[in-house]
Amino acid sequence: MSGPAPPAAPAGFSLNQQTVRQWSLPELAAGCAAAGVRHVGLWREPVREYGAPAAARLVRDAGLTVTSLCRGGFLTATDPAGRAAALADNRAAVEEAAVLGTDTLVLVAGGLPPGSRDLAGARERIADALAELGPFAAGHGVRLAIEPLHPMYAADRCVVSTLGQALDLAERFPARQVGVVVDTYHLWWDDTVSAQLVRAGQSGRIAAFQLADWITPLPEGVLLGRGQLGDGCVDLRWFRGRVAAAGYTGATEVEIFNPALWAREGAEVLAEVLDRYRRHVL
Repeated sequence: MSGPAPPAAPAGFSLNQQTVRQWSLPELAAGCAAAGVRHVGLWREPVREYGAPAAARLVRDAGLTVTSLCRGGFLTATDPAGRAAALADNRAAVEEAAVLGTDTLVLVAGGLPPGSRDLAGARERIADALAELGPFAAGHGVRLAIEPLHPMYAADRCVVSTLGQALDLAERFPARQVGVVVDTYHLWWDDTVSAQLVRAGQSGRIAAFQLADWITPLPEGVLLGRGQLGDGCVDLRWFRGRVAAAGYTGATEVEIFNPALWAREGAEVLAEVLDRYRRHVL
């Protein structure tokens, strides 16, 4: 006889794959099903290794829906070959998202090209790329979601540092083509974010909402320094309330890059994340 069904995770909760990076895709699907989680955010590298059609079947058979695919982007190249390669890779990412059944492709826009100090020019190249990619994505039922990253990543990963900057780009295009990502780890410090969330809601631009906490001291190599919910200084519940007030009704993804979590048993990490979500977000 099978045991009782697991209690359902909170409505709208989504587990981003990077939070339990130690799990393979089959382990992720099984672990989420065992914990009553019904939504996942996926990453391209493990999906490609497994095969996008097979990954789509796997998560579907586990009763999961894919809330986002990460990541496209890196659209700031100045040379024709680099630009062409970036556009081709992003078209492939759109097609993978469509196969997985998600309508959201997260974009990390890209940093400054080597030797460049031209932030404004880099942002214009992003806009040029969005003009080409937006209609292609919409034709596949996918929206491009610009994720502003904390300013410490502006040089090498993302010249879009604030929600306002992301909206300035997104609003050049139809809302069904280009939206924005609200990630607490990247935006908690910005005193304009409340007004920008209202702006994003009014134009229907919020495509994804992601959670991680900000802890100090930051580790060496700050990419992997995201904190477990409740361990840092971000008012996660405030963000959730403001995003909901802006009209966002989609999933809330917990996306934590943290080697200490990856060193633990995945089911234990997921149980802790769910407990923290209930205590610090709801």
